[in-house]
Amino acid sequence: MLNFVPDTQLSVRRITADEHREHLGTRPGASFLQLPAWARVKREWRPEYVGFFAAGALVGSAQVLHRPLPVLGRTLAYIPEGPVVDFSVHTTADVTRPLLAHLKHGGAFLVRMGVPGVRAEWRAADVRKALSGKKKEGDAPAPELMTGLDAVYADEQMVFTAAELKAAGWTKPEVSEDFSAGQPEFQARIPLRTLAGEALDVDGVLAGMNQNARRETRKAASGPLEVQVGGVGDVERFHALYRETAERDGFTGRPASYFTTMYNELNAHAPGTCTLYFAVHEGRDLAAAIRVQSGEGSWYVYGASSSQERKLFAPKALIHRMIADSLAAGCAYLDHGGVSPTLSRDHHLAGLTLFKTTLGCDVVQTLGEWDYPLNKPLAKAFELYMKAREKK
Repeated sequence: MLNFVPDTQLSVRRITADEHREHLGTRPGASFLQLPAWARVKREWRPEYVGFFAAGALVGSAQVLHRPLPVLGRTLAYIPEGPVVDFSVHTTADVTRPLLAHLKHGGAFLVRMGVPGVRAEWRAADVRKALSGKKKEGDAPAPELMTGLDAVYADEQMVFTAAELKAAGWTKPEVSEDFSAGQPEFQARIPLRTLAGEALDVDGVLAGMNQNARRETRKAASGPLEVQVGGVGDVERFHALYRETAERDGFTGRPASYFTTMYNELNAHAPGTCTLYFAVHEGRDLAAAIRVQSGEGSWYVYGASSSQERKLFAPKALIHRMIADSLAAGCAYLDHGGVSPTLSRDHHLAGLTLFKTTLGCDVVQTLGEWDYPLNKPLAKAFELYMKAREKK
């Protein structure tokens, strides 16, 4: 049964970055995207910290990132993985009404909010099976989207929150096979605990991989590779592999300065928040990765690899080490980023989903990111601009 406290009359006002950080310390499930240190990485955004108060007590907080429009100065107010407040205690209206009023007063024309939490979860093996297209006689037709599969976990509270947001005028893109702007609604996560919350060991985590990935990961971890943990002075080593990967895979990479800032700022928040790994063979870097850890979450945020010595499976040696380090830190999952919800083998993103699930990544559906226009003409113009940019 949903247990709401009616009419809690939350108020919202600015707080300091330190007050927000202290509140995050009481919420181990909060994302690293809410850390003030992350705002210092995203320097093109202006951070603001707001607190939610009930009877004078701080019960929630949010890092709001503001991106100003040229000339006009009005801002897109973006709340990644926030606000950090208990939606099972405070209704959506209790949280969003004072938040919207505060942000409108501060000059925001549009609010984009990614309410944290998992709506549903599907096991890696079930997703792999659905993508394989293998069916037994009498089986029902395969669903086209992940949401058509039977989930191993579903949160009624999250479903209710989504319905409340929609009723209050918030909007979000319908579930799509392609990625849209912002954080993907569907995420690939290697579970480090059972559904009952019991911590797994490394072998228990590897059991979620398919047979080939499990064999290759064990081979990489026990073979001739040396896994090294680097420091800020090794960012250029990482960036050399990263540039090679970008050229090979045809994407535009970030400059080395971005990774230096990320490493310095996140570790200034707490040592070990950002870790740089290398898989080395005979003095040559074959793979590199960056992992971010905050509270009970662990994220594999960037990876790079050489085209040399592929049979040593260097990236999998790093995954093995990241799993072990995440378990040692008491994390609940190792996030591998977004996936498409498609179950069509012909879709151009199906291969990415299949690859991540072979590594043991379950697929979780978040609430996604929701928009609320505070100035409808400006919000509409911004929407048209973003659509035009995506087509380029």
